[in-house]
Amino acid sequence: MTTSISGAPGLSEGYEVLSASLAKKQQVADGRAALELLQSAAMPVAQLQSPSPVGNLGQNIDIRV
Repeated sequence: MTTSISGAPGLSEGYEVLSASLAKKQQVADGRAALELLQSAAMPVAQLQSPSPVGNLGQNIDIRV
């Protein structure tokens, strides 16, 4: 424990607790983001496919070489 000349606890202890709290919140947020990424990767292929195009726009591409 760090004490100052007057005997009161130093500010460094408060900053250590604040830092630990912020680090824990960041780890929880990172864990949630990782779980969301894993869940989105596990989606069936049918849900990920885009709908079929309407009309013939973009169906024929002329390429001249």
